[in-house]
Amino acid sequence: MKTYNQMGLIGCGLMGGSLALALKQARVVKSVVGYSKSPSTTARAKAKGVIDLEAKSAMQACAGSDLIVVAVPVSATGATFKSIRQFVQSNVLTLDVGSTKQDVVKNAEKFLGWNAQYFVPAHPITGKEVSGVDHAEAGLYRGSNVVLTPTPATDLDKVQDAQALWAAVGARVHVMSPSEHDAIMAGVSHLPHLVAFAFMNGLLSQSDYSAMVKLAGPGFRDFTRIAAGDPVLWRDVLLANRTEVMGQLRQLVLSMQAFQKALHDQDGDALEQLIKKASKARNEWRS
Repeated sequence: MKTYNQMGLIGCGLMGGSLALALKQARVVKSVVGYSKSPSTTARAKAKGVIDLEAKSAMQACAGSDLIVVAVPVSATGATFKSIRQFVQSNVLTLDVGSTKQDVVKNAEKFLGWNAQYFVPAHPITGKEVSGVDHAEAGLYRGSNVVLTPTPATDLDKVQDAQALWAAVGARVHVMSPSEHDAIMAGVSHLPHLVAFAFMNGLLSQSDYSAMVKLAGPGFRDFTRIAAGDPVLWRDVLLANRTEVMGQLRQLVLSMQAFQKALHDQDGDALEQLIKKASKARNEWRS
């Protein structure tokens, strides 16, 4: 397994911080230099042992690094790539951890230019309902799926290095195109979050909201867990992948209309079949 002398971490939050801890635990990186927009976040990351040195800028974090991880909101990737362009070179592995990929790839091609070939877009499909470096943990990626979305221009050696790096922290690595990734994630990640947000807002709009949630049980807890996600992060993700999300939303509306019709018609057989279909698919996925 290839080891890295210095990791430059841009964005010392939950995702970037957890990767830094995991890579240090796996002895893949020797030291981590971190930068966050908020100096207090960088200071907490150092106190927690996520990073070894605090950087005052993204460029300072990248200087001398042979591994660069961009862990900022997807809306900030363009500005980040622009600031670190000179450090994305053939002797450096550069990754991101963003939840959308087509927009990230476009920003890489625009701001990194020729050096975009040394950047391997990545999306680790894991997380928590809480954010911030205080919640970072070395085991976050163990057993999780990580999708790499190289383009035809991406350096194959860098793709192999990225695969090995993620495998070293216990992740299952998949490779697909950026467009395929975004289409899939719209259905199984982005839309569920949107639905959870909308569901909570729907309850909040009712005068007896407080009385209802006092009696909420495990079903409510499990269904709404992801509604506690980071508002800025999910705003950016939903906007970045809005075309695919809106397509999935149309499918959801059609499905909801089928349930609405069954209820309106008091059609127990139709309602049972709709539930049975969903239950069967969920149980097959779980097994």
